[in-house]
Amino acid sequence: MSTSASVSIRNIPVARPAMGIEEEAAVLEVLRSGWISQGPKVAEFEREFASYVGAPYAVAMSSCTTALHLAMVVANVGEGDEVLCPSLSFIATANAIRYVGATPVFVDIDPVTYNLDPQKVEEAITPRTRAILAVHQIGMPAAMRELAGIAQRHGIALLEDAACASGSSYEGERIGHPHSLLACFSFHPRKVLSTGEGGMITTANPEIAARLKRLRQHAMSVSDLARHSSTKIMTESYDEVGYNFRMTDMQAALGIVQLSRLPGFLERRRKRAENYSAGLAGLPFLVTPVEPEDCKTNFQSYMVRVLQNSPLKRDELMQALLDRGISTRRGVMALHRERPYADPKWDTLLCETNKAADEAIILPLFDQMSDEEQQYVIDSVIEVCGGI
Repeated sequence: MSTSASVSIRNIPVARPAMGIEEEAAVLEVLRSGWISQGPKVAEFEREFASYVGAPYAVAMSSCTTALHLAMVVANVGEGDEVLCPSLSFIATANAIRYVGATPVFVDIDPVTYNLDPQKVEEAITPRTRAILAVHQIGMPAAMRELAGIAQRHGIALLEDAACASGSSYEGERIGHPHSLLACFSFHPRKVLSTGEGGMITTANPEIAARLKRLRQHAMSVSDLARHSSTKIMTESYDEVGYNFRMTDMQAALGIVQLSRLPGFLERRRKRAENYSAGLAGLPFLVTPVEPEDCKTNFQSYMVRVLQNSPLKRDELMQALLDRGISTRRGVMALHRERPYADPKWDTLLCETNKAADEAIILPLFDQMSDEEQQYVIDSVIEVCGGI
């Protein structure tokens, strides 16, 4: 083992967006064009993203949260409905369901993938169930074939919270390919592909895609780009209540460059993940990620578990690493432990969720991470865990 962990202290973040001179040049071009709001660059980004994932349509949004909100709207989820989803997710998953007056019903997870357990999903369906919202947690694809079968048998919609999953694939097809009615992506700075803020919805349904494009801009019947590009006077109408969920051309310009760099991002992240798994193999009480045969994750995060029977607890490991200049994060939050969604019944129904929420820790992983930095993290984990 290297002694670097005991003789030096670094400053290693848990994540860092990969932005370079190409992104700078792309944004500068937009600034000089005079068109910085939603316009031609957004349309270009939509076409390229749809082509990349293999979807007929892609619609850019201001965030994944707004994408999830509109997904609920166009899936006709509303007051009195229930939507099945995991509790082990970022709070936006449940909030989007609440935005339309529906109730999130939490379902337990598969402890290997951290995604919805299909058997538990089927057991949770009631006459009020309108949709299943599958989350591809930390980029690991959910069991879409099984979930699609359940949705079809019960006549309900299947939707995807693919916030973390740009570049991941399931059964040989990229997430965003039509495995469901809609898939919603995030381009937040902690994601593999980032536009600062921003999101995308992919679908195979042309009517839904057209409605999404209207709803994101106040339900305006004619886009700004179409009006300003027309040689004839065009007057728009507003036929339903809409929203301001638009992406800007500055963000889209970043997205176009980031999408072209995505294959390299994925290759380097997978190599870093392999290094972690090899370096941490065999540590007592520490569980490294498992990738099912039908899945290829983008390793948006590298998450390990410190088992509850370990003498060293998860938070103790996090603090020991922070003392060495290594930032970490708790794995994934459990929504049923947050005040808006708290209910004592979930404590007994979500056993695997509770374990994962208490045990998981995300280690640093980012595109510019050096071999030396990663080895320092590995050595530090071994040094701390070796003391138990």
